[in-house]
Amino acid sequence: MYIDAKQRIRKLFRLRTILLVVMLSILLLPLISLFFFRFYENELVRKTENELIMQSAVFASVYRELLGQNQLDQDFKYTPIDPQLDFAKHQILPRRPPAKKVLVARDILAQKAGRMMQNILQNTQQFTLAGMRILDEQGIVVAGRGELNKSLAHVKEVKSALKGKYTSVLRERISDEPPPSIASISRGTGVRVFTAFPIINTEKNKNKVLGVVYLSRTPQNILKHLYGIKEKVFLILLLLFSLTGLIVLFISSRLSRPIRELIEQTQKLTRGEINTVEVIKQPGTYELSKLSNSFAEMSQALYERSQYIHQFASHVSHEFKTPLTSMQGSLELLLEHNDDMPEQQRLRFLNNLQEDTERLKSLVQRLLEQARADALQGATESTALLPILQDLRSRYIDTKLQIIFDSKNNYLLKISAASLRSVLSNLFDNSFQHGADKVEINLKEFSEGDTGEAIKYLQIWIHDNGSGISVANRKKIFAPFFTTRRESGGTGLGLGIIESILAASNGGIENREIEEGALFVISLPLIDVVSINFR
Repeated sequence: MYIDAKQRIRKLFRLRTILLVVMLSILLLPLISLFFFRFYENELVRKTENELIMQSAVFASVYRELLGQNQLDQDFKYTPIDPQLDFAKHQILPRRPPAKKVLVARDILAQKAGRMMQNILQNTQQFTLAGMRILDEQGIVVAGRGELNKSLAHVKEVKSALKGKYTSVLRERISDEPPPSIASISRGTGVRVFTAFPIINTEKNKNKVLGVVYLSRTPQNILKHLYGIKEKVFLILLLLFSLTGLIVLFISSRLSRPIRELIEQTQKLTRGEINTVEVIKQPGTYELSKLSNSFAEMSQALYERSQYIHQFASHVSHEFKTPLTSMQGSLELLLEHNDDMPEQQRLRFLNNLQEDTERLKSLVQRLLEQARADALQGATESTALLPILQDLRSRYIDTKLQIIFDSKNNYLLKISAASLRSVLSNLFDNSFQHGADKVEINLKEFSEGDTGEAIKYLQIWIHDNGSGISVANRKKIFAPFFTTRRESGGTGLGLGIIESILAASNGGIENREIEEGALFVISLPLIDVVSINFR
């Protein structure tokens, strides 16, 4: 019996695939969170740099104005400067080296412009908390809270800006107070953004660097920033918890629910509330579908076996009851009338006892054969068909039963040699007992199942020219103890034994309607085909 739930289910994934997806999802959640954390932290650094760029542009414009060189060219073009810093690409440099004393003469005009900007820088710094320096064209500090009249020309970013190129760097930041332990998860707490913005003369054909706006500021701590947007953070956490809940529901629907349904059915079967386990309608996974099918097939097989044993026991008791009743009656008559019973009648009763004894002996022998056939396990060996047919043809020559078959191919079948010989000889005996003198055998190959899992079978068509089987009897010939030859010693177990032997090898037998004689078709799993001729 084959039970299949594929017709009701479009696509089922294997359990290991679902578990892999779930585990990857669980693994990816912290990775995604970490990626988001790093990405957001990097955005805070770029936001800080962008703010320093805007401040630098304003200070550069004011400084040029104070120097009297802030006249725009008629061919003026917008040249925006985008943030450049990226944690993944830029190395964090050591702390900025200290300024150096200078021995060269200072630019008097630049010194004057710096003094005029001093208050502007200090007032701005109260709100931006940024470190601010204005350097002249030689890299000397002319405005700022500290390091006045000292040179920063040796600093990497300043040196690049003095050549007319905007430069930004990340440098280590060492605070006077130890940071809290939770801050260690952020890279932004230990760095400071430095920007060197070149002040370039904008007049036509004058690309001279007039100085550098040198600013620095620590990016906002990500934890502090996240606290500032805690509503959005809570929303993200809610989404993560919702995603986790969906994963749990997904696992429950795919695994837990089908298992609970299967357990409930097996408990009902144990209590006797149902006879068989049904296939789960929505098994969830490929493995659970197979498990459900296996349970359904097993319960169906057990139920059919139980019914078979019940019916078989009923038939056995009936078959034994008839001869035993006859024997009991004969013995009672012999005991009661032994002295006055005629000799001829006594011999008739004794002959009846002998015949009933032989019948019981034959029944017991057949029942043992039936029991062995029912207990057969699946065949693990292969048997060549044609040598068996060749041997049986030679054996039946003396009985005047001609066995005709084609010997072009030798088929290897998944059945033991003894079982195959027993099946064929039983069928040939039946043909001979029903008046046949010729049996024709034809062989046909066919496949069963899906394309990827197709199983090859061989059909053995056995057609005799005997008296045949009536329409009324055709439906009952495989029933235990059904026979039309009871008077001549038939037990009605032959075809049942054949059916059990073939079932143990995943084969089968059927009787098909035909105008003359009887036609039986045997199906057996085919292993291989070898071209060979027997003569």
